[in-house]
Amino acid sequence: MGLFEALEQAAGLTTATPGAAGASPSATAVAAVGAVVKMVQAQPGGVTGVIQRFESAGLGGVVGSWVGAGANQNVSPQQVQSTLGAGPVGQVAQDLGVSHDEAAGHIAQFLPLILGHLGAGGQSPTGGGLAELAGLVSTFAGGKAPG
Repeated sequence: MGLFEALEQAAGLTTATPGAAGASPSATAVAAVGAVVKMVQAQPGGVTGVIQRFESAGLGGVVGSWVGAGANQNVSPQQVQSTLGAGPVGQVAQDLGVSHDEAAGHIAQFLPLILGHLGAGGQSPTGGGLAELAGLVSTFAGGKAPG
């Protein structure tokens, strides 16, 4: 499932209502994607830095599934918190006005999709593409900037 299909699913849109008038992802889903994109941008090394943190935490196979071809392996909110630390998770929590646990859940849900989008074609993203992604999220949200 692609990033924007996941946003539609998070908004509760079903295949019975594709293209329905006014159909858009929930404001929460769009804000969460925007906050996760912002968090990745703020990490030392950007996308590459985030990937390296997951690899260093023993989750190389998991993060590899996100940027490679095939199905994404799941990551738990606990794994996100222990891998990224309190600072990045706290920033997402602050941006969204939610608890650290909820923020870690949003990161666990959307980070695999974001990295998969940036690594389309099975190649690990090298740090580029986040501005493009933020623009796409903004467009998808009806012109409202995420985050």
